[in-house]
Amino acid sequence: MPNFLFPALGYLYYWLLKEDQYSLQGPFLSNLYQDLKSFLKYSEKEDLDIESFRKKLLQNHSIIPVEDFGAGSKKVPEKNRKISDITRYSTSGRKFAQLYQFFASKTPARLLIELGTCMGISTRYLSQVTLGKLATFEGSYSIQEAAKTDFSAENTEFILGKIQDTLPIFLKKNPIVDFALIDATHTYDDTLNYFEILLPHLHSKSIVIIADIYWSKEMNQAWKSIIRRPEVRLSLDFYECGILFFDFPGEKTHRILDY
Repeated sequence: MPNFLFPALGYLYYWLLKEDQYSLQGPFLSNLYQDLKSFLKYSEKEDLDIESFRKKLLQNHSIIPVEDFGAGSKKVPEKNRKISDITRYSTSGRKFAQLYQFFASKTPARLLIELGTCMGISTRYLSQVTLGKLATFEGSYSIQEAAKTDFSAENTEFILGKIQDTLPIFLKKNPIVDFALIDATHTYDDTLNYFEILLPHLHSKSIVIIADIYWSKEMNQAWKSIIRRPEVRLSLDFYECGILFFDFPGEKTHRILDY
């Protein structure tokens, strides 16, 4: 199957199987879904400055060199790319950035990790709910510099370099991870490798998000491999991303949820 068809077929699969809040049984998932709705309603007028920053990036047609260590971009495969194109095609929209915020806020939020800074949109959203420190990892110097533009949050550390090299070094000094967003390189091997590096540093209240689980067949296979792990007690499929829980009051469960 051509790789460009996979997201469309993946969405059809998701659309046919997704459940809404009224289909959920058990208090944990029902309460979680209701909490998410309440959070989104509360956040309607929050973080509008971040969306202003996004708009600024979308209007910035400067061309920067991009160092890719993974699958690259489907829409803009060139090594030199416009900041506006990177922002348009490679950053999460407000809807999912707020979803990341919500799940990060359901953890102790003392240490949040973002693998794949990109333009710093999700970084800004996550920094708003960080109670301790947010560490965001990026491989491309030019992209990281663009992401740091006008960024003033003191709770965030930007780390540059290949993630498979920089992440283990960081975790030696910061061994307990409450939340992680994996949104980098988009290959099967790297996604599994990032999860394996993080796993010894997670605890029962940690939450991990895997972005772009239908971006390609490779990414979907990585997602399926990870949710089969015995450490994962609950997995939630929101199409654009998947959520992993390591503590769930019941049998190992996988749900596909409407969002």
